[in-house]
Amino acid sequence: MTTDNAAATLRQRIRRGAHTGHTSGFAPGHVQCNLMILPADWAGEFMGFCQKNPKPCPLLATSEPGSPHLPELGEDLDIRTDVPAYRVFENGVAVAEPTDLKDYWRDDLVVFALGCSFSFEEALLADGLDIRNISEGCNVPMYRTNIPCASSGRFKGDMVVSMRPFKAADAIRAVQICTRFPSVHGAPVHLGDPAQIGIADIYRPDFGDPVTIKPGEMPVFWACGVTPQVVVEQSRPPFCITHSPGNMLVSDLLNSQLAVL
Repeated sequence: MTTDNAAATLRQRIRRGAHTGHTSGFAPGHVQCNLMILPADWAGEFMGFCQKNPKPCPLLATSEPGSPHLPELGEDLDIRTDVPAYRVFENGVAVAEPTDLKDYWRDDLVVFALGCSFSFEEALLADGLDIRNISEGCNVPMYRTNIPCASSGRFKGDMVVSMRPFKAADAIRAVQICTRFPSVHGAPVHLGDPAQIGIADIYRPDFGDPVTIKPGEMPVFWACGVTPQVVVEQSRPPFCITHSPGNMLVSDLLNSQLAVL
């Protein structure tokens, strides 16, 4: 980790309200994280869900009950203030989207930080590939699918995927690159026809923004850390908090530390 870095600066800007909106392309080099925050009596079952579903839910860190800090991801990090936008769920229904958690924090909450595809985007860019959501300055498109996750206790549901379009040769290269990053979703889960995984309209994402798919390109789909939010809709915990899709926790951990040879 580093102490004087773009991630810490960005978190301070988010904490002050100076940065709002998605974090894709910000703080290059640093791991970005999806969030799931649950009461302690649901935390063990969600831990099991992550262990059974490492593609959509690659677990990077967990907190002690009641602690808003994850020191392994940043010494000054405060989960209550350092994400641009959150989602609060009650009985599986999103009821609020606050910009901080000061009015929602509880002493029994456990934080789960999950790997995010924004981290492997850097490796794709370094290889000269065009990441369309970055080049078009928008949030990555994300979709509900018919791909089932393995159940764990009360947690069950289908996978959410993110999409980036590539020509066939570039898609093969993207698979090769992302295989080296299993802790941030790894290789894609599907290439080509979106209907095969239950997506009716590629230009109408369930989360995020649509991007241009140019002639000769195919959509490439990765498991996405928004999956727990869809699982929450089915599992209906009485209370939980997530990040708002695309509004990530940016950590001091470096993307290079997650690569495997």
